[in-house]
Amino acid sequence: MESDFNTTTNYQEHFNPKDYLEAYHGDGIGLFFSDGYLQFILKNLFKTFTSDGVQGDILIDIGSGASIYTFLSACESFREIIATDYSDQNRQELEAWLKEEPGAFDWSTEVKLACELEGDRNKWTEKEAKVRATVKHVLKCDVTKSNPLEPLVLPAADCLLSFLCLQAACTDKDSFCCVLKNISSLLKPGGYLVTGGVLGSSVYTVGQNKFSVFPLHKEFLEKAIPESGYELLQLITQPHTNPVPISLANYYGHFFICARKKP
Repeated sequence: MESDFNTTTNYQEHFNPKDYLEAYHGDGIGLFFSDGYLQFILKNLFKTFTSDGVQGDILIDIGSGASIYTFLSACESFREIIATDYSDQNRQELEAWLKEEPGAFDWSTEVKLACELEGDRNKWTEKEAKVRATVKHVLKCDVTKSNPLEPLVLPAADCLLSFLCLQAACTDKDSFCCVLKNISSLLKPGGYLVTGGVLGSSVYTVGQNKFSVFPLHKEFLEKAIPESGYELLQLITQPHTNPVPISLANYYGHFFICARKKP
């Protein structure tokens, strides 16, 4: 199938989390290892949740997909993590890992990398247990709604995480800012937004399917975050380190943001 997808309906129908995980995270040789994305994000998450002091009771991850790497440092700084995603199959795949079901994706390489940042690579099994104990819920989420967790109304979170999600739900600058404001409804005033992803991407491939995303650039993010009700505390970028052209997606770098919701 060669057509591009850019609606949540098509994610629901055509996105295969197993294909995605194998291509982008698989066995330490997926794209996000070879291009430096995972090392960049894990390093900055570790710093954010330790020396930068971002911590609290409730953290909501917006658009978790079937991934757990964003929880690896967060689970040490928050009492409860709520994972969310639009697609049923992503939530099912994530639940399979949380419940240690046979055939669940093997995240041990990423977990060991996070533990190495914390000073003891050999504690990776304890880290996996900590993540499983801290992720309390896996919920349906639609960031295009004013309450993305509708019909649920949850206590406001101390922190929102969102990686490689928001740009996939948007088609232009206005819709991106709208999505930022929608997820802000889940966050306490003064709470933190920690987000990141890839720069310049307009399409990426999973299996035989191509999915459209809204391309993000540093200059746009520097304006969009404050205009959407946040104080921009940190915006870090880096070029990808892949030595060969990337065939799975058309991006040129990575970004990491820490921001705080204005009162």
